Amino acid sequence: MAFLQDMIVQYGYIAIFFCLALGIIGLPIPDEILMTVVGYLASEGLLLFPVSVVVSFFGAMTGMLCSYALGRKFGKSLLWKYGKWIRLTAKRLEKNEIWFERYGPWVICMGYYIPGIRHLTCYMAGVSDMSLRKYLLFAGMGALCWCLIFISIGYFVGASVDLPTFYSSLLGLFF
Repeated sequence: MAFLQDMIVQYGYIAIFFCLALGIIGLPIPDEILMTVVGYLASEGLLLFPVSVVVSFFGAMTGMLCSYALGRKFGKSLLWKYGKWIRLTAKRLEKNEIWFERYGPWVICMGYYIPGIRHLTCYMAGVSDMSLRKYLLFAGMGALCWCLIFISIGYFVGASVDLPTFYSSLLGLFF
């Protein structure tokens, strides 16, 4: 938590953009914590709230588009070749594509709120050959709501709570 905060304070909006983009591609970056830290820093006056939302949105969308492109370019061939190792047979892949064609847009939009699902939906949209226009619409709606909600939580809670102490006490509960 302190590392993210220090990095954002030092590098500003560029750190937010790249951390979100890389986190959505799949690197182990705690996106929700990052967003609440951004909101907290905006409440402290170190960042501007509207600029933080816009930069976060574009960072999330950049990660989503990279994942979509990777899924579209390499996803099917990798799943056909290595899917058997994780019990993805041809029949299961076909069922998955049919299911994703039906529910995929809403899963993309709502999947932002479930860590892990957020990452997989991007790749699956590319694998299932979802149209880019449709993907951008639903991914954009989800990203904007997700950014606004988590930055707002950090902004309003951060104004009344010492967020670094709060996060360290939460981590202490888990360990």
